[in-house]
Amino acid sequence: MNKISTPIFVTQPTIAPLVEYSELLKEVWDSGILTHNGPKVQLLEERMKEKLEVSNFTLVLNGTVALQMSIKALGLKGEIITTPFTWVATISAINWEGCKPVFCDINPETLNIDEDKIENLITKDTVAIMPVHVFGTACNVEKIESLAKKHGLKVIYDAAHAIGSLYKGKSLLQYGDISATSLHATKLFNTGEGGACITNSADLQEKLERIRFFGHNRDKEIVEDGFNGKMTEIHASLGIANLKYFDKVLDDRKTKYLLYKKLLGKSKFLKFQKIKENETNYSYFPVIFSSEEQLLKVERNLNRQEIFPRRYFYPSVNSYTEIVNYQPAPISEDISKRIMCLPLYYRLSQEKIQLISKIILETIC
Repeated sequence: MNKISTPIFVTQPTIAPLVEYSELLKEVWDSGILTHNGPKVQLLEERMKEKLEVSNFTLVLNGTVALQMSIKALGLKGEIITTPFTWVATISAINWEGCKPVFCDINPETLNIDEDKIENLITKDTVAIMPVHVFGTACNVEKIESLAKKHGLKVIYDAAHAIGSLYKGKSLLQYGDISATSLHATKLFNTGEGGACITNSADLQEKLERIRFFGHNRDKEIVEDGFNGKMTEIHASLGIANLKYFDKVLDDRKTKYLLYKKLLGKSKFLKFQKIKENETNYSYFPVIFSSEEQLLKVERNLNRQEIFPRRYFYPSVNSYTEIVNYQPAPISEDISKRIMCLPLYYRLSQEKIQLISKIILETIC
């Protein structure tokens, strides 16, 4: 089999035509305002509120900072129960804010935190639960928030993957005390680098706005301990340009996800994340293989054809003993060795998806 002409990576950013972005940048250049809650940041926040039908959308530097700001805004100090099946940024944010991550294993079907195992991990030192909507698929928000209310805990959702996801017809970002999302280049909607915090509390929203600008209030007085979490006008302008194409990107991602599922779904050697059609944004296509050996064989064969999937999330973050104390999470540890996300992005053709699927099926038969 001949190699493809252009390498296929696990993802590519979806970006507006350069001419449309350039027009917005000219306005930025003419204004002379590059940062400090400028007009483009404010405009993007308003448009995101309208688009997602959320009460606020506080833009920040990136998704990791959004998590840190959420912890800081809620004044948390203590143990935060979270999932081991996530990107390291979830844990970094907890550590940087002086809290301790406590790992709750995952549901092997949904890959989200197992809500039935959370309560046994709650101690006198527990202050919050930080679930992750893995690959954009909704956690059991009712059970999680019921547990939090019962035990007087806060809930921060790591919603890095979840922009565009719905739950019972509402944006998934509306749940929890705060949801922190990412607008990184790899996400369905991006500002290059960026993130946002969403909360239903007006007081928390004001606090988040102060924290992202060194603790200044609207009178420019320092009223609390903050840091520099501001988004620039450059990044906000890219978001404004990209937002025009967001619905098209969502539809395209679902179409390609379902094509992968049709091509690969009949194999007895492969398993897939359990999703509900109206509770995901189809942002990733993870495949769970029968063994790590099988995964590695498929990965090698794809790489030979210049196709580069990603072992995502691998390894299970509870095993990062340089930054956390090891806590067993056998399901997460097992699945993390056998899961891989296949290429999935706007510019990826259906023919390439068929090729990728063909290589996988030929390898595992």
